[in-house]
Amino acid sequence: MMLPTHALMGLAIAAPLVVVAPDLASAALVGAFAGGLLPDLDLYAGHRRTLHYPTLYTIAAVPVAIATALFLTPWLVALTFLFLGAALHCRMDRYGGGLELRPWEGTSDRAVYDHVRSRWRAPKRWVRYDGAPEDLLLAILVGLPLLVVLEEPFQWLVGVALVVGGLYGLLRRRLANIAPVVFGSVPESVNEYVPNRYKQN
Repeated sequence: MMLPTHALMGLAIAAPLVVVAPDLASAALVGAFAGGLLPDLDLYAGHRRTLHYPTLYTIAAVPVAIATALFLTPWLVALTFLFLGAALHCRMDRYGGGLELRPWEGTSDRAVYDHVRSRWRAPKRWVRYDGAPEDLLLAILVGLPLLVVLEEPFQWLVGVALVVGGLYGLLRRRLANIAPVVFGSVPESVNEYVPNRYKQN
């Protein structure tokens, strides 16, 4: 799924704290938003493997959540939701398309790497590809209530995520055709950092 959807889902899991614990809501929202983005920082370095830990983020969240329940500091709240947001991101990637330039073609059996089992997990393709209409619909269904529930600056984050997601959804298939042209002509010093899938026509 696309990054804006992951970011919005992160905000969504922290949003109940706006009502339940308003004094800790900002910390939870920042942590969950960062967690929703964190795994995709590996986009150009072993994507969906280097920073994607579908099981380990969940395991890491447990002791931090216990510490949070005991000490209830904003930092611990943020860290708990960072792990939860990252875990949700990795799980969601399993329900999308494969790790390929054109996931709508269904040629890849790699959704996310499972470090515990030392193997790739296959995509379920419930959301056919990142930026698919159903991906954008999910982002909108999650984002619109957040616009109502959250206050600034989080409303701005939601608005930006929806706009970026909408534009990406409109351009997704075209970007797959442009990528090999753009990345096929980069200097050799940069070329080694470009994933192979971006260079294939």
